[in-house]
Amino acid sequence: VQLVESGGGMVQPGGSLRLSCTGSGFPFHIVDMSWARQAPGNGPERVATINSAGAEIYYVDSVKGRFAIAKDNAKNTLYLQMDSLKPEDTALYYCVIGWGTGRVGQGTQVTVSS
Repeated sequence: VQLVESGGGMVQPGGSLRLSCTGSGFPFHIVDMSWARQAPGNGPERVATINSAGAEIYYVDSVKGRFAIAKDNAKNTLYLQMDSLKPEDTALYYCVIGWGTGRVGQGTQVTVSS
């Protein structure tokens, strides 16, 4: 099983980023997928989940209306569009198979700062 995240960076408050996660070694098209994040000194937090077919989506309240999760089963890729970013969104973001918060890949750092 391999998950490779990309797309992070440093942006100013109000900015946008699009994260990608490419999966291999498992049947991507039949699993639910999540994005989680962990900020320094904090525990991991699941921020968004999408079911296998993309028909059901969950967001943590703090990102509703600003983040959008999407799943392209043909490309084995999970996305997280992040708009209106806030300093409190600063964290290491990583994708997860299922609904948990266990990290497999290296993650991608998102820093929101002026």
